[in-house]
Amino acid sequence: MAAIEIEHLKKSFRIYADQGHSLKEKVLSSRRRRYEKRVVLDDVSLQVKKGEAIGLVGKNGCGKSTLLKLMSRILYPDSGSVKLEGRVSSLIELGAGFHPDMTGRENIFTNASIFGLTHKEIEEQLEDIIAFSEMQDFIDNPVRTYSSGMYMRLAFSVAIHVGADILLIDEILAVGDAAFQAKCFERLMEIKGSGTTIVIVSHSMAQLERICDRTIWIENGKIRMEGAPNDVHPLYLEDMGKRRQLSKSNQPEREEPKNSPARWTDICLLNADGERITKFRTGDTVTLQLQYEADPKEAEEALIGLALFRADKALCYGTNTQRERLQPIRLQEKGVVRCTFSPMNLVAGTYWFDVGLRRMDMFAYDYAAQAVRFTVYNTIDETGVTRLEHTWDFSCE
Repeated sequence: MAAIEIEHLKKSFRIYADQGHSLKEKVLSSRRRRYEKRVVLDDVSLQVKKGEAIGLVGKNGCGKSTLLKLMSRILYPDSGSVKLEGRVSSLIELGAGFHPDMTGRENIFTNASIFGLTHKEIEEQLEDIIAFSEMQDFIDNPVRTYSSGMYMRLAFSVAIHVGADILLIDEILAVGDAAFQAKCFERLMEIKGSGTTIVIVSHSMAQLERICDRTIWIENGKIRMEGAPNDVHPLYLEDMGKRRQLSKSNQPEREEPKNSPARWTDICLLNADGERITKFRTGDTVTLQLQYEADPKEAEEALIGLALFRADKALCYGTNTQRERLQPIRLQEKGVVRCTFSPMNLVAGTYWFDVGLRRMDMFAYDYAAQAVRFTVYNTIDETGVTRLEHTWDFSCE
């Protein structure tokens, strides 16, 4: 059975060119009443099964958050219908439902009652909510004294303890320290395993790939594509990459290092056939190709460093030619350096390389942040960063 049924949903907003702030201004100036009707969602239909976790992706302004607010009934559609089965808990706006002058403990009772819990039910869950949020030392302080991370801890803890059948999350997990984010994800996986339906909006492909069974790509208010994250994300990221390249073509190129005798001219990934790629399967052979220009008379012997990051900015791997005890590089007028990974055993997700060209004393000739961004896909649902080669033996003794 479906936990969420959305049929032919439409939603638009009025964008006023010059909206008056007082009744007098609105009455005297007809121009202030002129507005543009902007369609945010246009005939969207989808179903979410009970216990399914789906992710919503798309560029800013495409309608993701509006769709989530329609599901939570913060907003209502112009036409179409939204049907939800069971209790709904939402984390859409940080600190929504919290009163700044009330303590954290008082806000737990207020916020949980909004989700439909009785006073007795809240008392039964109170200690668990406080313990999960790790806010024991601050729970009796006014929440106006909390940082954004503390807000998130408390709000998330309340939302996951209300026994919801449907959990709606909008980018809120981008707030907070790495340790608590990891704790939240572990708890989300437990909640999903218990049969709770989850809908999450995020720009982090790594987050969605760890949680979601299905990704829905929204573009200009319509569903452009839906399917398994490993099928949707490579195409979505490829499209975003094309948009970035088009944007860059209309902007000045990256500023070259001043007074530097060496610089990168091109950085890309190649497959085993020498073709440029931006996506590949776990276990493929992949080559990072680096092209540079230098003034051999001015440039001293150099080293090359690289750092591999996941989409959530976690450092996955870092090295340089000096650490690997390779000979210093004598830079030519033009040169190509290739680093081949065979196999490249990253698990499915989105990653990028930072690449540095440095003197042996670590002075930077050039440093390219997010020099090449790529997606790894796989049919196997693995977690972590890398696949460890292994075999299974099920023989009986």
